[in-house]
Amino acid sequence: MIVLDSHCDTPSQLLRCRVMERDNDYGHVDFPKLRRGGVDAVFFALFTSNALSVPDSTTLALRMLAATRDVVARNASIAALATDPSEIAANKAAGKVSIFLGMENGSPVGTDLALLRLYYDMGVRYLTLTHNGDNDICDSAAVGKRWNGLSPFGREVVAEMNRLGMIVDIAHCSDKTFWDCIDASKAPIVSTHSCCRALASHRRNLTDDMIRALADKGGVIQINFYPLFLSDRFAKELERDGIGDAAEAADKAFRANPSDPELTRRWHEAQDALKRLWRPGVKEVVDHIDHAVAVGGIDHVGIGTDFDGIEVPPEGLEDISMLPKVFDEMRRRGYGEADIAKVAGGNFIRVFEEVRAIARSLS
Repeated sequence: MIVLDSHCDTPSQLLRCRVMERDNDYGHVDFPKLRRGGVDAVFFALFTSNALSVPDSTTLALRMLAATRDVVARNASIAALATDPSEIAANKAAGKVSIFLGMENGSPVGTDLALLRLYYDMGVRYLTLTHNGDNDICDSAAVGKRWNGLSPFGREVVAEMNRLGMIVDIAHCSDKTFWDCIDASKAPIVSTHSCCRALASHRRNLTDDMIRALADKGGVIQINFYPLFLSDRFAKELERDGIGDAAEAADKAFRANPSDPELTRRWHEAQDALKRLWRPGVKEVVDHIDHAVAVGGIDHVGIGTDFDGIEVPPEGLEDISMLPKVFDEMRRRGYGEADIAKVAGGNFIRVFEEVRAIARSLS
């Protein structure tokens, strides 16, 4: 089977001195871990905050893209940049992991479709329309007050993405933006890293109605590993402990100067403190897979870990090398190998291929 993780925030870590060739003690994704985890393909997300201006977010996105290209070029014997799902099998046969590019937050597009086309030409194959703030494209789950869903320009963005063959990703979008995308897109849409709101009430998660609509559209929900999205109990533990604010401050300081050993040490201490909290684990991840399968069907669920973008991982799933534990738990629950293969990567690849085919029909 093909194992594909649809969302890792590793490019931002490359700017924080991540050494991909090394098995990092503090880091969710590097080449040794990808190999141990049997990962065949992964989307590296070019994440920019809504707090940045359009010029600053554009500069940051380009820096992350350049860093990703550089690290893949240095490791050409084990990794390859990819832009089409047809490349995955050939890269796997050659012993290489396929590195795809996604863009998390449409702020670097500004209000210029020419920039969207440029990012596509540079290899970006999905766009998460926003992050934790409303932008020129749409409203976010975190705010949701600017447009009441997609903006007029956002509808142009969705149409252009359909024409290009770029996947529309509604993770981080408001509920109204989600429904607008269901109506506006000619191609299947995805949520590259979300969970089920029926099991954890965070606003970033999808309701059952949303999961059914996503499936009816031909899309997929890719289950996120962030404990806050997996479990309301973890949210209460985090609030009760009060470590969240301190960890956020340590992360901010580290991001500002990642070469400072003292700031690095403080960030590692904050991560260790978070790991001492009760955390959901493999069981809860597969609970969300089970629920999404029950609601949307086995053809519409996958894995989007959000590794390197989450402050703390689930218990027993501390990095991407441990991904096989999810498939082992699925086997224990009675899933057959064909269905596990769908969740492991087959479903997302099918959507990717359908989006590309629809783009060809529109050209």
